[in-house]
Amino acid sequence: MAVRIRLRRMGAKKKPFYRLVVADARSPRDGRFVDTIGYYDPKSDPLTYHLDTEKTKLWLGRGALPTLAAARILHRAGLVEQPWSNSPSQPVAASD
Repeated sequence: MAVRIRLRRMGAKKKPFYRLVVADARSPRDGRFVDTIGYYDPKSDPLTYHLDTEKTKLWLGRGALPTLAAARILHRAGLVEQPWSNSPSQPVAASD
């Protein structure tokens, strides 16, 4: 089973609130999940997030891959390295 760490949308209309969950990659965004590892509130000032670091490290150790949005939150918490880059990757030189 391919497992991803991703955001699950909660809250009312126009007031989003997200839970960080571990879910099968094939399940829908708000569908079935395996475990909850934290939450994220983008509307609060400053942004609020909370992670259970032990659970997160456990799932990352088991091979769960974070989505880009989840990886940014995990990067803020210091659990993963920077998952994105603003500079384009270096082109590979053509071999003769």
